Amino acid sequence: MKKLIILCVLLSFNVTAKPVNVNNADAKTISESLKGIGQTKAEAIVQYRSDNGAFKSLNDLTNVKGIGEKTVENNADDILFSSPEHAQKDNAAK
Repeated sequence: MKKLIILCVLLSFNVTAKPVNVNNADAKTISESLKGIGQTKAEAIVQYRSDNGAFKSLNDLTNVKGIGEKTVENNADDILFSSPEHAQKDNAAK
């Protein structure tokens, strides 16, 4: 029973995670928002961004040590490169 409760809590956390802008979020926000990204990998994302500039595509994230294609694929729907409002304006302009 205890395992079931823990599983439900973990699953509900992942379901309620919101998309995250990897170009301006802090490591804590990234780790809480993306599946398979803990604090250490989130800090690596922030450091890479600081050293190399903003991410432009999902593929750019695979340049971060410890972030592979599978992790990016699993989180593709939750990774943003600009604010949702900015993305909507960009889509409206097309």
